[in-house]
Amino acid sequence: MSRRSTAKKRTLSSDPIYNSKIITMLTARLLKNGKKSLAQKIIYKSLEIIKEKTNNEPMETLEKAIRNATPLVEVKARRIGGSTYQVPMEVRAYRGTNLALNWITKFAIARTGKNISIKLANEIIDSSKESGNTIRKKEETHRMAEANKAFAHYRY
Repeated sequence: MSRRSTAKKRTLSSDPIYNSKIITMLTARLLKNGKKSLAQKIIYKSLEIIKEKTNNEPMETLEKAIRNATPLVEVKARRIGGSTYQVPMEVRAYRGTNLALNWITKFAIARTGKNISIKLANEIIDSSKESGNTIRKKEETHRMAEANKAFAHYRY
């Protein structure tokens, strides 16, 4: 067990335009080399693209995408008696949202295309429609947890 004190949870400030903490979290995931304003521009541009393509509120689409991509269970490696087991565990709400945002940004960057804001917008739209790589990753995580359900009694 670690003897260090646990890190205190920092409060997030909401973004200036949409007044949303989710966009601040997404900005942190997209951030490279400390260029926060550039990351925010990319996100706002992708939200505009979402508005043009879907003809509905981009924040609702983003929230729906995150809700669809949030996993309920995940597996964690636990070492017991010399062997390592993949133990299924429930995901807390904050961690689930973080995982969903990480997957959305990761698969948006991996998409083919030139412009990152278009790729991010397409990934968010796909996730809100329950398709795309992000949803596949969530389903894969759920399948792993289902396959290792026998080790659920090793939960801490």
